[in-house]
Formats: sequence, structure tokens, C-alpha cells
Amino acid sequence: MFDLIIRNGLVVDGTGAEPVVADVAITGDRIAEIGPPGEVLGGATREIDADGLVVTPGFVDIHTHFDGQATWDELLEPATPHGVTMVVFGNCGVGFAPVRPGGKDELISLMEGVEDIPGTALSEGMSWNWETFEEYLDVLRDGRWTADVGAMIAHGPVRAYVMGERGVRNEDATADDIAQMAAIVESAIVAGAVGCSTSRTLGHTATSGEPVPGTFAGEDEVFALARAVARANDQTGRRAVLEWAPSGITDDDHLDPRQEVEWMIRIAAETGIPVTFLLLQTAYDSTMWRTQLDMIAKARADGHEVTAQVAGRPFGVLFSLQARHHFADLPGFAHLVEASASERAAAMRDPELRSRLIAEFGPFAETVSSLNATAARLFSDFERLYVLGDPVDYEPDRTKSIAGIAEARGVEPVEALYDEYLARDGQAVIMSTLLGYVDGNGDALHDMLVEDGTVMGLADAGAHCFFICDASTPTWNLAHWVRDRDGSRVPLAEMVKLMTADTADLFGFDDRGRLLPGKRADLNVIDLDGLSLREPHVVRDLPAGGPRFLQHAQGYRYTIVAGEITRQDDAFTDARPGRLLA
Repeated sequence: MFDLIIRNGLVVDGTGAEPVVADVAITGDRIAEIGPPGEVLGGATREIDADGLVVTPGFVDIHTHFDGQATWDELLEPATPHGVTMVVFGNCGVGFAPVRPGGKDELISLMEGVEDIPGTALSEGMSWNWETFEEYLDVLRDGRWTADVGAMIAHGPVRAYVMGERGVRNEDATADDIAQMAAIVESAIVAGAVGCSTSRTLGHTATSGEPVPGTFAGEDEVFALARAVARANDQTGRRAVLEWAPSGITDDDHLDPRQEVEWMIRIAAETGIPVTFLLLQTAYDSTMWRTQLDMIAKARADGHEVTAQVAGRPFGVLFSLQARHHFADLPGFAHLVEASASERAAAMRDPELRSRLIAEFGPFAETVSSLNATAARLFSDFERLYVLGDPVDYEPDRTKSIAGIAEARGVEPVEALYDEYLARDGQAVIMSTLLGYVDGNGDALHDMLVEDGTVMGLADAGAHCFFICDASTPTWNLAHWVRDRDGSRVPLAEMVKLMTADTADLFGFDDRGRLLPGKRADLNVIDLDGLSLREPHVVRDLPAGGPRFLQHAQGYRYTIVAGEITRQDDAFTDARPGRLLA
């Protein structure tokens, strides 16, 4: 007698093999049997008829920032509504442990600045009843979620813990400082951390403007952390990784991206640990990503494991009258700061207010754009501002850009921008494509997805709460890259592998990521034909009423974690089988 049988589904098993129609039987938290329809004999407590549906492993999201949210939130939105059954946080060199007594404000400032998570939510939502990373893991061990979680230890808090203000100010570390940091990292991984992360980009700064501790760390410091990971792996037999947010993401970064990759290759060659880094197409050097992939292809051929994390869609900022928008800081808008989106839209339809705000926008945008290239792209590049739509389109053509809309209407771009904000009673969302969409199409994104040496990453769930909502990327990947794209697509079996076996294998999560007997019973049952991704919307459900974007999907019939149904027909059940993987 099985606990659950999923019958007649198109099984895409995560290995890259061609999909087959099959039955999947589950006992407890394991897959018990898979076979052709009718050949899995015996009854079950519950059966699901998956005829016409796709059955996949649960998606493993290795790039999230749930470090704080996991201590207060069982649901782990915005990731879990999109088929995610395992998350990893502690990315990009930021986290919340270790922390000395009285040191939490520095880490909150760091996370708020780097990952756009409201500081009030972090302060009020977290218990902060830990000092060491091991104690932080103990808190997580008591957690119950809709997905499993894994935590990395981050370079930033380790440096602040060991060096105090010297570490926060990015002063050079002494030999003793480095030895202490390495010891903390080694101990944390032995205790259950699944990796160590570091940030090297000037794009990551605390609210004070200070770059993440470790941004300028020398070779001796970074290599010492890597060796600590290697020693811990030798002790535990696990496969903890070194995760790297490299320099070269922003226009004014301080290191050549090729130097960063060269360091990673030498670390992987010396220590044998897996190294993974964030890879994005940038506006200032739109082909550097190819050079970086060529470098790691040669390294991987030589047996050194360096893997790039790539995105399924452009990294962009979301603007809306629900959230931040281009007219928010103008004098004429001041009386609407406390208004709702619909109230703002109604007021902004007034011709006099329209004329005033459009007149004020020009000088303001000029001032903001003079700050740096990123600000200029956000406020002045109407070619890269797109109406997102509902259902959304993350590969829009120029006709959906503000520039294209303005030309079609015979108006100035700022007028078109203004009017688009008013659509759907102020709920419309406009996206600025900062990274990954330099050519105005998704060809570079496609090529990164299908390249050897890349895995799916960069969803950033839990981060940039009021800026982006890329945690819905798994749904977009299936609906767009597999089913709908007008151009080169990604086969279903390969896309599922990218989000399951490949991400699980990078971290050595060998009990999941594939639908095989004996593996973890983490699955999705999906109506691929009916799968749809809706427009992001703002909710204020973080501690202290903090705002964030969420994004609904339609088409997930069931998501199953450890044999328990956590979501059914795009809604949460009461099941909370997720645990800390340590």
C-alpha cells in the first residue's frame, strides 16, 4: 500500500531523458516506484490523475535571500508558489550570523542596502537569539516550512564579527584576522552550512554606502576561506561550495571580470571545491559573459569545477504606482505619497497635475541621470523601459518599450510613460531592463541557459522586495522558453534538468532533483498548457508592515515536498514538511 500514486502523467525526470507517460508511487518521503501506466500495482491512500499534466522533480532554487524571512515565515513566498521545493540562502556575502552582541544593526544595514529588504522587517521579524553561525542553524532546525532550506555562511558578517569596525570599513585583514575567519567558516560548514559566499562588486553596498565587508579582500583572505571550505568538506564528506558575486556587474566596478574568474579557477584547481559565480550580460560590456564562459569551459575541461549561475530573464527594476515610480520624488506628487495606487491614478488623470509632473520630470531626470550610468538607464533610457503586461512578457520587443509606444502615439516618451502608469487603475508595472537585455531580445539569455557550465540561479527570492520579483522565474522558464517563445527554445527535459538535477548536483544534494526510486518525494504536477504568470503586485505583509512584490502563477496543480502536498491548485495547504538540510 503506497501513500500516494500519481498516475498517467508525462514524467520529466530531471535527468535530461525524454519525457515518458508513467505512474509515480510514493511511500513516506521517498519515491517508491515508477513505471508505465498500469504497471505500478497496489493501492494508495490517495491517487492523483495526472493525465495531460507534466510531472517534474521539485525545483531547487540555489540563489535566495531568505536568511531573515526563514526565521518568521513558513510559506517562503515568493519562491514556493512557483514549484520550488528547496531553497539555499546566504548568497552574495551577506547574512545574519555570526553576530556579536549589539552588532545586529550593522548586518541589517548591510542586508537592507544590498538586498533591499526593509530594515524594520528584519529588526522586528527576527528573534536574534544567536551569536554564532552554529546557533543560527539551531534556530533554523526548529523551523517548519513549505520547502526545505539550506544555509551558507557569508563572508560579510564573518569579517564584521572578527574585525569589528575595521572589517565593516573594508580595511586590510591581518594574518590573525584571516585565521579566525577561516576557522569560523570551517566550523560552520562542519555544523551544516552548505557553502560560503563572498561579494566583490561595488553594486553591493550597505545603507551607509559602504561596500559589503570583503569586497576588497586580498587573495590571501579569499583563498583562506576556500581552503576552510575544502577542509570542512574533507571532514564531512559533503560538497559545500564557494559562491561569488563578482566584480564586473556594474559599470564602475573595481576589478576586471576576467581577473575574478581567473581567481575562481585557481581556487577550484588548488582546493578541489566547487566554485559558482553570478553571470550577467552588462550594458558596458555586452559580450564579456562569453569570454567568462570560454574561460570556465577550458577550466572544466581541465577538471576544475567552476560554474556560472545565469538568469532566465532580464534583471530589471519594477516601477508602479503601487511602489517606486518615476514621478514619486517630484514636488507635485508630494500630496499623493500616502495615497493608494488607485487614488494616485485617479489624481494623476487631472490635466493640470499631468502637465505639472511632466514639466518637473525633465530637470529631475537630468539631475538623477548625472549621478551614474545605472541611474541614467533607469530614468532616461526609454528604449529600455517596457510595459510588463498581464500576463507578463519578460522578452518584449520595442513596440512595448516606452520609446516605441511614444513613437506610435506621436507623443514625447515622458508623456507615454506617465499615461502607462495609469493603466489598470494604477496597477500597471513597468520594467527597466538593467542587465541581461542589452540587445533588446533574449538571445543572450537563451545562449547562457543552454551553455555547458551554467546552472539556473539569480532568482533572488526574498531580496529586492520592492524592486524585483524574479522568484517566479521557474514559471516563466516553462511558459516562455519551453512553450511560447518565438525563436530558439529550450526543450522541456533540458529546462527541467536546469532547475532540478543541475542545481541540486552543484551543492551535492544527491537525494533530490531526479524522479527515481529512492529519491526524495519532491515533485510538481503541472498543467503546462495552462501555465500562466501574472503581473507582480505589492502587498504589505512583512513584519512592521513592510512592502514587497508577489507574483501569482496559474497551472501548478500540485506541489509535493517529502511526500506531502504543500500546494494544490495554486493555493497553499496546511502541510509544512520543509526542514533545514544540514
